[in-house]
Amino acid sequence: MKATAYIRLIPLFLLVVIFSSSCAVSNSSRLKKTDLVVKTARSYTGTPYKYGGTTRVGIDCSALLYHAYQSVKVTLPRVSADQAKKGEKVKLKELKPGDMLFFATGKKRNKITHAGIVTAVKGRKEVRFIHASTSLGVTESNLYSDYYIKRFRSARRVL
Repeated sequence: MKATAYIRLIPLFLLVVIFSSSCAVSNSSRLKKTDLVVKTARSYTGTPYKYGGTTRVGIDCSALLYHAYQSVKVTLPRVSADQAKKGEKVKLKELKPGDMLFFATGKKRNKITHAGIVTAVKGRKEVRFIHASTSLGVTESNLYSDYYIKRFRSARRVL
């Protein structure tokens, strides 16, 4: 190949380098935001559940998501059914920390009544998530426990 042919390839090479580095930066930025969302949610661990609660005195599941994502300047609606419409849909096998999980825990099988945030993916059958449980307060659970997997309805990604 002649030197002029190599010179013609330089702009293409530069585009590849620039694109690759911008992807790495955005992925790094997503990881930092995800870490902060999970850290913020975990700071509420042990806080008692309170329907409609939004503070460390008492909090419900949608307020936990609201506060955790607010830490990275992502504003979510206050109600879990509305939060379930934000971001992009994610398949179970593609879950990552920071993804939001939505459940139908009431009598209506498809009405979203509960939400949580993925904190860790440890394998095909262990996806940890943090949520405000009515009986335990803010705690972490396994999505694949019998109770939660039967009530799981969707996952969304906003980061």
